[in-house]
Amino acid sequence: MDEQRVALVTGANQGIGLQIAKELVAKGLTVLVGARDLVKGEVAAREIGDRAHAIQLDVTDAASIQAAAERIRREFGRLDVLMNNAGISRAASNQSFEKAVNTNLLTTAPLENVRKVFETNVFGVIAVTQAMLPLLSEAPAGRIVITGSSGASLTLNSDESNAHRRMFGNYSVSKAAVHAVMLSFALALEHTRIKVNAACPGFTSTALNNFNGTRSVEEGAREPVRLAMIGDDGPNGTFSDENGIVPW
Repeated sequence: MDEQRVALVTGANQGIGLQIAKELVAKGLTVLVGARDLVKGEVAAREIGDRAHAIQLDVTDAASIQAAAERIRREFGRLDVLMNNAGISRAASNQSFEKAVNTNLLTTAPLENVRKVFETNVFGVIAVTQAMLPLLSEAPAGRIVITGSSGASLTLNSDESNAHRRMFGNYSVSKAAVHAVMLSFALALEHTRIKVNAACPGFTSTALNNFNGTRSVEEGAREPVRLAMIGDDGPNGTFSDENGIVPW
């Protein structure tokens, strides 16, 4: 029953993650609001309601990830949905979106900046998923959803008419990598009850892009939530937005 299910959403104290958490609670799930800053997570959980609980989780910190997994098992006893939503678009959070775009290209991006983005967007997803797999494997129907980006599509960016090509840099490369990470988990788990998919929320107005996005968080949450709630006949190993499959 949905009311018994437990979901963990990383980076859930703001933006799309917060909206995903709200919608999963509305669908009857207990939601764990993952946040690097526990106080911010607690504020978000109070905003969402009684079925939301803050949990300290820094996806770049192995000890934090392990502690979160242990707490989930100890206090909730199960995990049915993992929403790998946490992500960063640039190494310096105080950098303007325009400057981030200009310093994002791999021709000029400092290697330490590339590593920092990959640490959250790629290695963080792998680390959290690995840590939560024992719990997800015990669920009647585990679901893993990873936030992808059509801006990272190699196919779409190979089209000379695509204006996004000029911004295809560190962030996009990290998301292209995480699409491959998603597929790797999906293939490894395809004979289990776990389904793994990636969702593109579109250019949503969040802190990730200094609120330059053109879509609302409600619009951005649609596809991640849909994939979290799929049944046994749902897809596995796909990358989609609300209009359907997005090319790799």
